[in-house]
Amino acid sequence: MSNPFFQFKRFTVYHDLCAMKVGTDGVLLGAWCEVKKSRHILDIGAGTGLICLMAAQRSDAGIDGVEIDPLACTQARENVLRSPWPDRIRLYNESFQEFSKHTDIKYDLIVSNPPYFEESVLPDEHTRINARHTVSLNYDDIFRCSADILAATGRISLIFPFSMEEQVEKSAMRQGFFPIRKTYVSGTPRSLPKRILEEWGRYESLYESDSLVIEEKRHSYTPEYINLTRDFYLKM
Repeated sequence: MSNPFFQFKRFTVYHDLCAMKVGTDGVLLGAWCEVKKSRHILDIGAGTGLICLMAAQRSDAGIDGVEIDPLACTQARENVLRSPWPDRIRLYNESFQEFSKHTDIKYDLIVSNPPYFEESVLPDEHTRINARHTVSLNYDDIFRCSADILAATGRISLIFPFSMEEQVEKSAMRQGFFPIRKTYVSGTPRSLPKRILEEWGRYESLYESDSLVIEEKRHSYTPEYINLTRDFYLKM
């Protein structure tokens, strides 16, 4: 049986009730997204609450998380209550589409580590929670609903597969969003990018683009990855 929790330096994340376990993608996004000067942050598809907790550690913002699956939302709330920041994080058990219709907050930052099954085979019976989440939330929905609740100078930050770069960027541009920062993520120096971290805003300008390699070789992490995640991982 796998470990039911993941221990970080300043908080613990239990994930045994969640279809989406703690993983590298969530940690990457939580460490990479720009939280400076943000008063209000929203995490779409909060899962275990990992990104909410990372944002709380890195900022003084009020943080909301939206999670459609009731078991995951319950576990995220328990993780928040055990953390140093229970008064700054709120979890909502509903779809992002419904949440965006009634919230009166204009967010400075919206983040999401969304599911990736849109262009591949849906998961098997044991992970149908993930499949339900996927078919109920796509990239067009993320950008369309975010447009209604994002502050004028607010930003959207996502992590997604390299293979979906064109699709995601078309979804963003259809809703009037333009790239600000982009990081291509590779597992090793000789491997192609697997993920993209990207940030959008409402105004078109020249954007920053760089790359990040996670491991120099198996279990030997690059200085760049260590520097990005050292405030969170116990052994970094």
